Amino acid sequence: MAGLTYKDAGVDIDAGNALVEAIKPLARATARAGVMGGLGGFGAVFDLKACGYADPLLVAATDGVGTKLKVALAAGIHDGVGVDLVAMCVNDLVVQGAEPLFFLDYYATGRLDPQVGATVVAGIAEGCRQAGCALIGGETAEMPGLYAEGDYDLAGFAVGAVERERLLDGTLVRAGDLVLGLASSGLHSNGFSLVRRVVERAGLDYAAPAPFASDTPLGEALLAPTRIYVKAALAALGAGGVHAMAHITGGGLPENLPRVVPETLAFRLDRNAWPQPPVFAWLAEAGGLSDTELLRTFNCGLGFVLVVAPEAVEPLAAVLGRHGETVYRIGEIAPREAAAVTIAGAPA
Repeated sequence: MAGLTYKDAGVDIDAGNALVEAIKPLARATARAGVMGGLGGFGAVFDLKACGYADPLLVAATDGVGTKLKVALAAGIHDGVGVDLVAMCVNDLVVQGAEPLFFLDYYATGRLDPQVGATVVAGIAEGCRQAGCALIGGETAEMPGLYAEGDYDLAGFAVGAVERERLLDGTLVRAGDLVLGLASSGLHSNGFSLVRRVVERAGLDYAAPAPFASDTPLGEALLAPTRIYVKAALAALGAGGVHAMAHITGGGLPENLPRVVPETLAFRLDRNAWPQPPVFAWLAEAGGLSDTELLRTFNCGLGFVLVVAPEAVEPLAAVLGRHGETVYRIGEIAPREAAAVTIAGAPA
């Protein structure tokens, strides 16, 4: 009887090595001040002093793409989920005032397909480029028997830094501050278990035209990558007048906004102040979703929120606009009487 090899058991070391070689130039393209060495070591090294910080605090975040990957697999579209992975981490860092410095990924699959893997990592590198952080390492795990044929999963890990006195922790927020919302690029990376149920109920194929965007296949429309707000947010912080920021992820506006203000204050928002992209209206109708369910599951058109001093609204809106953001004045901060977030009106 012939002896077994690791490849016979489903793990192809050569394919893994080929993937590492393919992604090395992608990682090099994201290099920034502080990066030391390249891929291939046991650990990645980063020189914080080289970034010029005097009294830095480190801020760390980790996240995944969730069941949006099921849509990517069904549609055969893998180039955007890497951007999603980076976005879900770095957008969380910047809300505390931190500049994302570096990123590491974890790519797990049943059987490694180097072409799919390279496409995914190319998206990760693009997300790092958009965020201004370096892709300094990661891990590829091939685990036959744990994942179904063709399936893969992603996790990301980001570290940022902020000078101690510039950390945003909610203490700057005051009643009378105004609230700015930045447009999302679509669903981003939340609520896809519900999205997939709605698609199933509607009897749609991901290759069919999207009911809310007839010139785009449904899978492609749903997979629009999460917007990365880092550079715009850092520019706003540099301009002054920003008191708090929130990344609108799972839980939507009602669950994420209270995390960034004291318990004595509340958000009062006007639903008519920003347009709701058509995908959300379609989900509500096709899935029979209440407005409450829609708001607490999806971003409903706003992926990022800033609480700002009243006198800083116009200058900050201009700064954000110059960085490509669509900005809406959506409400104000008031003393909390009951709910932490009140959203009045209907979708615009």
